[in-house]
Amino acid sequence: MKKLIVQVITAAFLLPSAYLHAQSQTSDVIRYGDVRHPVRDRQGMIASSNILASEVGARVLAEGGTAVDAAVAVGFALAVVRPRAGNIGGGGFMMFYSAADGETIAIDYRESAPTRATRDMFLDENGEVDAQKARFSHLSSGVPGTVAGLHFAHEKFGRLPWKRLVAPAIKLAREGFKVSYDMSNALERSRERMARDPSSIEYFYKSATEGYQPGERIVQSDLAWSLNQIAEHGPDAFYRGEVAKKIIAEMELGGGLVDAQSLAAYKPVVREPVRGSYRGYEIVSMPPSSSGGVHVIQMLNILEHFPVREFGAESADNVHLLVEVAKLAYADRSKHLGDLDFYDVPIDWLTSKEYARELAAGIDMQRARPSVEIAPGIAPAGESVDTTHFSVIDRDGNMVANTFTLNLSFGSGMTVDGAGFLLNNEMDDFSSKPGVPNTFGLIGGTANAIEAGKRPLSSMTPTMVFKDGEPVLSTGSPGGSRIIMAVLQMVVNVIDHEMNIGVASNAPRMHHQWLPDMLRIESGFSPDTITELQRRGHTITGGRTIGNVNSVSQEDGYFLGAADPRRPGGGAVGPTTLRD
Repeated sequence: MKKLIVQVITAAFLLPSAYLHAQSQTSDVIRYGDVRHPVRDRQGMIASSNILASEVGARVLAEGGTAVDAAVAVGFALAVVRPRAGNIGGGGFMMFYSAADGETIAIDYRESAPTRATRDMFLDENGEVDAQKARFSHLSSGVPGTVAGLHFAHEKFGRLPWKRLVAPAIKLAREGFKVSYDMSNALERSRERMARDPSSIEYFYKSATEGYQPGERIVQSDLAWSLNQIAEHGPDAFYRGEVAKKIIAEMELGGGLVDAQSLAAYKPVVREPVRGSYRGYEIVSMPPSSSGGVHVIQMLNILEHFPVREFGAESADNVHLLVEVAKLAYADRSKHLGDLDFYDVPIDWLTSKEYARELAAGIDMQRARPSVEIAPGIAPAGESVDTTHFSVIDRDGNMVANTFTLNLSFGSGMTVDGAGFLLNNEMDDFSSKPGVPNTFGLIGGTANAIEAGKRPLSSMTPTMVFKDGEPVLSTGSPGGSRIIMAVLQMVVNVIDHEMNIGVASNAPRMHHQWLPDMLRIESGFSPDTITELQRRGHTITGGRTIGNVNSVSQEDGYFLGAADPRRPGGGAVGPTTLRD
């Protein structure tokens, strides 16, 4: 196998956006386009957080595969080359747009609570949440959905053979690939947590005290075995067959709840997307168990009442408005969002223009409203930071927006012995106790309480934008609670501020989620903007970058792709822009 090397955009995730424009890059990355200018191709496009995975998908498109074929291949490749988030031990959401009939469907393959899960399973003897048990134990794992979800999408919308699509991932796992700086650094940061599981150390480190350095090869033979089982036997291998046996043995050893009954019962769900309109564009996004689609549409509805374009993308008015809108949406999220199969989410009300008008009227453009003054709206009667997103468009104009995750970076840190893949810790995305924040500081209640078979509420927000029935944008992001705001700002940058997807991906971002009452901003906003925001009453902090938006679009007969530069190693690739 030809050795593929993950290219690194030097320290992109640490640098202000203005500096990224001038940052030197390797020649191979430049060949794929710099961060401001999307890659162009007439035969399709992939944008993902790992260039090796993007290349796998582009080769599938070059062979005549559909957007879903490419998405399946990219998904399995990411399970190998991006173990912190790409997965077969987690779950996610896929949006698929069919150009032939103009229809969009949402496939929910989010993890589900095991059949023996109980509402108070993470409470200690004093009735308090045991965070260690909820996040970093075998109990923290829900039933994985990725294998079932990708196979379901392939059966409905694929063209190439299933084995062909899994084969590149098997080869990457069996023959190995060179570790990138980003992967090496992420593993080093997580080594103490991963060291609690001997299998995790065996699979992802050279020893308990020595990690892989950039450029060194990592081989994952047991993961290759698992992928080969999946290639040969489909999802039955994972949910009933040889891989399932190893999952069950691991759970029995560690005291987890994912058993044979839970695995056999798992099924992906097809849902009707949530839809809205914004300044003449149609917004189509993921419904619950994602909270993202509902709240992106809710916030866009509020923004329609303000002259966002006149404010300017990085002005104090623009940031202030986004913050005030976000507080209202995240407050509603804390009460009204949950798994549609278990809770009657008032989607029509939350995404209505009438409710948005009411919320918009309460926004003061000169004063930051304290979060303590904001409560969830009253519905009418009857009504992870480490995730990864990729977007695909094929030569026929079919699109995929796919976001999947293990929840935290490297999930629970527990690896299935003999199978080579990490387990998710998605059970922490439930509300273990009403009013107690989860890892991301998000508050929940009864709507998102733990219940057997239920899917925990997610912030993942794969989203598509259309104009006059034609696709304009497929986008999404990782980032835990920050995902919703990252996607919102991407849409606003493209529609209101008329940025191309490269510039829109690179523009500095902000985040507010109601509680805690803190405005987080990336580098790149002017000192004057920050001073004015403080004058209006915002408490501001810096810190981590916000999201990693990977997007595709089409324009003038070309398909465009842009990979967010905030995390090194990503890439946008089309069939004719593949490296030799």
